[in-house]
Amino acid sequence: MSTDLDLQRLPFAANLADNGDRVAVAHSGGVLTYQELADRVEEVGRRLGSERRLVALTAGNDVESLVGYLAAMAAGHPLILLPADKPAALESLVAAYDPDVVLHSGNGRMVLEERRPGTGHTLHPDLALLLSTSGSTGSPKLVRLSYDNLQANAESIAEYLGITEYDRAMTTLPMSYCYGLSVINSHLLRGACLVLTDLSVVDPCFWELFRGQGATSFAAVPYTFELLERVGFAAMDLPTLRYITQAGGRLAPDLVRQYAGLGARSGWELFVMYGQTEATARMAYLPPGLAGTSPGAIGIPVPGGAFRIEPVPGLEHGELVYSGPNVMLGYARTPEDLALGRTVEELRTGDLARRNANGLYEVVGRRSRFVKIVGLRVDLGQVERILADLGIRATSAGSDQGLVVAIEGEHDPALVGKLLAQAIGLPRAALEVHAVRELPRLATGKPDYQGVLALARKGGPTVGDPPSSAKTAGDSVVRIFADTLELAVISDGDTFVSLGGDSLSYVAASVRLEQALGHLPPDWHVTPVGVLGAALKKQGKRKRRRLFARLETSIVLRAVSIFLIVSTHIGFLHWQGTAHVLMAVAGFNFARFQLSGERVPRLRRQVASVARVIIPSMAFIGFAYLITDKYSLANIFLLNAVIGPEEVTTQWHFWFIEVLVYLLACMTALLAFPWVSGAEKRFPFLFPLVLLGAGLLTRFELFEPGIPHTTPTLWLFALGWAVARARHILQRCVLSLMAAVTVPGFFDDPSRELTVITGILLLLWLPSLPVPAGLRRVTLLLAGASLHIYLVHWLVYPLLVGFSPALAVAASLAAGAAYWALCNCSATVLGRAKGRRAGPSGG
Repeated sequence: MSTDLDLQRLPFAANLADNGDRVAVAHSGGVLTYQELADRVEEVGRRLGSERRLVALTAGNDVESLVGYLAAMAAGHPLILLPADKPAALESLVAAYDPDVVLHSGNGRMVLEERRPGTGHTLHPDLALLLSTSGSTGSPKLVRLSYDNLQANAESIAEYLGITEYDRAMTTLPMSYCYGLSVINSHLLRGACLVLTDLSVVDPCFWELFRGQGATSFAAVPYTFELLERVGFAAMDLPTLRYITQAGGRLAPDLVRQYAGLGARSGWELFVMYGQTEATARMAYLPPGLAGTSPGAIGIPVPGGAFRIEPVPGLEHGELVYSGPNVMLGYARTPEDLALGRTVEELRTGDLARRNANGLYEVVGRRSRFVKIVGLRVDLGQVERILADLGIRATSAGSDQGLVVAIEGEHDPALVGKLLAQAIGLPRAALEVHAVRELPRLATGKPDYQGVLALARKGGPTVGDPPSSAKTAGDSVVRIFADTLELAVISDGDTFVSLGGDSLSYVAASVRLEQALGHLPPDWHVTPVGVLGAALKKQGKRKRRRLFARLETSIVLRAVSIFLIVSTHIGFLHWQGTAHVLMAVAGFNFARFQLSGERVPRLRRQVASVARVIIPSMAFIGFAYLITDKYSLANIFLLNAVIGPEEVTTQWHFWFIEVLVYLLACMTALLAFPWVSGAEKRFPFLFPLVLLGAGLLTRFELFEPGIPHTTPTLWLFALGWAVARARHILQRCVLSLMAAVTVPGFFDDPSRELTVITGILLLLWLPSLPVPAGLRRVTLLLAGASLHIYLVHWLVYPLLVGFSPALAVAASLAAGAAYWALCNCSATVLGRAKGRRAGPSGG
């Protein structure tokens, strides 16, 4: 084959300079015009040489990677594109394909590692790009794409999205992923701007960058929409947003309707798309105007493409077959395949489809997702649909030996297995069901079927057991999360929040993570497990000596408040008001940890969180009832505030616990109503303000709840909730004013009221506070054990206060921490025991 570089080049990459001084790239370090980008591309192209060679590029969402990609495309060098953060994939593909040159970014420049002069390969003149279909595994099976494929698909996407030179796209997906790359190609084709970032949508900095750069679009996979719900996307003010695209897997029709409706109200559009790497990226899109009426459809073929449905013997629906100029040349499995030209003319998608009455195509299943078990043909997609109809989110995988199903949430695996076996006519012994906190996903957000298979009782963890992967650096982080959250499956892309962590488990995890890392990283609760694991590996046994460490404000307030509460009760100090600060903190943490995800799984987490308050409280108060005469049966069942005596006696010791339980239970019950839950998601800041207004009715005695001595703390709980939802300075100023206006006069004690106002303002304006390094672990411990200390101190301090108030305080704190540790240990043991029992019964 000829090695003449003039044979083929990618037009939009070779003609960057035609856009002159228009901004091509915006990033954290500034901007690049198209002319500047073209100059850098040309410089790297010269370094690659005049002879056509096979290049491998490890790419991130940075300028250097973009330049390296465009340089290879503009100069005509076939390119293997790989993720920068997966060195094992590079090692595997270098061994398999022996590239002539390896490119990677380093210290703000493109590093070129020349493995040989010239080339050791025969390269077909049409060959432009090689992409993996298996994510970051380094599989030698690659898709061979031509220059015409890339140009045609970019033109097609730019046409139906209406991309113009005035658009600015955020890079929410990796460049090495065909969907992420298609965003780059289609925008450069039209002279638009790319806002390069690897920030996640859960990072506030992402949205600051979005607004600052006037971005007009971003790309999303199904998992992205779960993250958007967690950050209150529906309430965000994004005046420049023009559209959102979605691909990378099927988005639930309800979510399509929800976000299409949100877009219609907010002035942007949702494009649901369908594609495969083998089609360069896109094959179909759903016109935004049809998303509300046909949310389950993939839509119509992209411009220049066409579908047909080929019957499949024995199946109701046929296979979807695509043809168009973006269909790949074929696959490569060895270096010799790089010399091949076109070996396929159309793409068999492997998806089963139908065309509805409106002419829209709908994917109804996956042809390859069938297994034959004991002579029965099982549709794995149908398995998931059966469970979805029961309100159970599931992912299934299997082989001819058996079926493995992961179900999300706290469902009974044995019962689900029985129902499913009956529904599909499969012998019970051929079916395993495993309950997990969240379904296994790949980094792209797609279902991780291998992760589901790993749950199988032969070789995989059983329900409740933490993963055993002690050979990896991140294992300690994984084990911390697994133990704290009682999970079986945790992946590198998971975060504490995405795994369902709440305010109680938050501090427990903080203590162990701080011990492992030597410090507590900022925003660790939304940092991926893999990133924390890498930090742990880098840290090793080294610990920096610092005078001060920064801890989250909510943690510091919990620790300081419980110390002052106990000290005031004992008489060691006198500082009132901190119990009411804790009520605001409770609302703050409820909003942070209990309001993410879909309604039913969220409801289960909320019920479980209330139970983690009720169970240790009832257990200890029951013990106190047996050994003292201070308490009643109403105390044990947390009903003293309702049916107990009106006069203040020792029976009112646990008022804080009772009111907290009432608030959490009421909020959980309220949010169980779909319309209420929907309203909270649509109006995340306004919703707690409405609750705050309701609470002020009791605060100013305009309404009497009929429960004596329980101060109207809904007002403070809702205020803390609103603090967690405040995203803008104006919102924070409004809440500051609310605190300054509503707290004074509540206690008729200025110092007490100042304490409450100060606590709320700290929570509102300061994300973290400095703590002496020597007190860091003590602070974390006190915060985590605050509930248990409050319970225990009523029995401990009377034994020692006559001898030494200081000793009584110390003993109360220590005893509460010990009870907290006992409860955590018991919960972990019971959870694992439950998992071991549920695992075999579900198999």
